[in-house]
Amino acid sequence: MSKTVILIPSRLSATRLPGKPLLKINGVSIISQVVKKAKEADIGEVYVATEDKEILDDVYLNGGKAILTSNKHKTGSDRIYECFEKLNLKDIDYIINLQGDEPNIDLNDLKHLNNLIEVNKPEIGTLASEIDDKSKLSNENIVKVITESKITDKNFPLALKFKRKVNDLNLNIYQHIGIYAYKSDVLKRIIKFKQTNNEIKNRLEQIRAMENGIKINVALAKFCPIGIDTIEDYLALKKVLEYKS
Repeated sequence: MSKTVILIPSRLSATRLPGKPLLKINGVSIISQVVKKAKEADIGEVYVATEDKEILDDVYLNGGKAILTSNKHKTGSDRIYECFEKLNLKDIDYIINLQGDEPNIDLNDLKHLNNLIEVNKPEIGTLASEIDDKSKLSNENIVKVITESKITDKNFPLALKFKRKVNDLNLNIYQHIGIYAYKSDVLKRIIKFKQTNNEIKNRLEQIRAMENGIKINVALAKFCPIGIDTIEDYLALKKVLEYKS
């Protein structure tokens, strides 16, 4: 059985919504809500990787664990690798990079991804959901993934391309969910590669891995979580989650 750790990169200086990890829903910060969900999945230990002491303090206050990292990192992958090195954990096979701004991530989807990496041992595994609205195809804020075949509950096809804008729904196109399960040695390789022009242009760090010959397998998610990028996103999700409670 593979041994997995969940690492959650988080920082206060997000471009579109500064300070968002500490915005509260039901009286608890967004980052601590994500930590709680990750712990409930019961996949492995959970740590937040952050450059901000305010986030570290909030996570500890709410019963989580966090590691302070450099404020010089260009990507979340770089941040979680520093965290992984500082933790000095033994015999870890996979590192799950969980987004810190998606407090309504579905636990069953997270467990499904973990089950598939247990069986298939991919270099990188990720999640994607069916596209329910054609307008998403041209929305550059929504990342799409094109896979080699249709994704089902049981298979784990390879990703062919990640794009922000596509024109044809006839291909195997899905809405990408930014959760990654890396083999620990693969993540170490990725952070040593220079950022590629396409990665920088498209603002998609997974392109760096693919352009250096690393394969990414894609699992089907039944639910597409709401990422919080704007104040409107926050208020909409806050309304939904506080209504449910």
